[in-house]
Amino acid sequence: MKITNRCRVFDGHFKLNELTIQTAQGDELKRERFDPGHAVAALVFDTVKQQYLLTRQFRIGPEADLLEIAAGMIDHDDTPDASIRREIHEELGYEVDSLTPIVTMWSSPGVSGETIAVYYAEVSRQTGAGGGLAAEHEQIEIVPFTREALFAEPLQDAKTLLAVQWVRLHK
Repeated sequence: MKITNRCRVFDGHFKLNELTIQTAQGDELKRERFDPGHAVAALVFDTVKQQYLLTRQFRIGPEADLLEIAAGMIDHDDTPDASIRREIHEELGYEVDSLTPIVTMWSSPGVSGETIAVYYAEVSRQTGAGGGLAAEHEQIEIVPFTREALFAEPLQDAKTLLAVQWVRLHK
């Protein structure tokens, strides 16, 4: 397969491209690709309170509030590490003591160009209120969990499930 053309068909809050693909047999296919950019996410553990910190906020995909790990987009001039440190402070109000990379993964490779760099973060100092940025219209609730409660929670978000499983195996 070879991409022979790429055309932006929607350029709003998110981006949508139409790709023309030539198959090995010479056929030409048109496919749409969602291109939101690249993201970061982290399961955050407060080493003082011995609690995992998740967020609850409205998400457009499920059209409902969703419990998930802290996450956000990588700014154009930022590194993934700097982006997740910023997101943890914006959403949870904490400074990061240590970051452990878990994986960089494709969120939905059949339709999207997005990757998500997933981390485990340890924190001990809350220097802000968290809750997200008013300028981004974020209304984020901070939800603390003990280890046992987190493992018992019926999670529905893929990046959160992945990070929690990593903690089960490594911490």
